[in-house]
Amino acid sequence: MKKIPLEILGLSSSQSQSGSFALILGEKTGNRRLPIIIGMFEAQSIAIQIEKISPNRPLTHDLFRSFAEQVHVAVLEVVISDLKEGVFYSKIVCSDGASTFELDSRPSDAIAIGLRFGVPIFTVESVLSEAGIILSDLDETEGDDADDDDDDDDIDTDEPRATPPPREPSGQVSLDELTKMLAQALEREDYEKAAKIRDELNKRND
Repeated sequence: MKKIPLEILGLSSSQSQSGSFALILGEKTGNRRLPIIIGMFEAQSIAIQIEKISPNRPLTHDLFRSFAEQVHVAVLEVVISDLKEGVFYSKIVCSDGASTFELDSRPSDAIAIGLRFGVPIFTVESVLSEAGIILSDLDETEGDDADDDDDDDDIDTDEPRATPPPREPSGQVSLDELTKMLAQALEREDYEKAAKIRDELNKRND
C-alpha cells in the first residue's frame, strides 16, 4: 500500500460547526488538499505545537509523549488510513526497539501526537481519491461567477456523526454550477465549503 506524504497547510475555525476547526492537509508531491473537521481541544493542541508554545501544564498529547519516552516507545509515523461514511480513521505507528505496532486513533489526536515526535504524516490513495480537493480544477473555471449559497452537507470529520439530512432536489443546482462553485471556493481557499461541494458532486456522479 503506497503511502502519500502530507503537510499541515492551515487551521481555521469552522463556519458550519460551532466550536470546531478545519485542519487543512496538503499533498507534498501533488496539488490535492485534504480538509478535516476537528474538535477545539485537538485544534488547540496542534496549534500550540506548531507555534512551539510551552503550556504551563502538559496537555494530554504532551502526557502521551512523556509516557512513551519513559517506557522507551518511539512514534515512527502517522497514517490517515481510511474514510468510512464521512469519518476519517488513522493509525499511529510505534516501535519499542524490538517490534513495530500500530495504535488506532482519530486523525486529530494522531497528528497532535505526531507533531510532538516530529514524525511524517501520511495518507493513502483511496482516502485522497474520495476526500481530496484538486486545486487544478481552478484552471477550468477561473473567472466564472456562481451562486454562493451554503449547502447542508457536513464536511468530512474525524468524529463519528449522524447521517446528514437530505439535500434539496438535485435539480436545484446544475453540475456545471457546482463545478464553478467549487473553483471559487478553492480560489478563496475556503476548503471547508469546497469539501461540501465536492461531496455533492461525488453524490451526483455515483
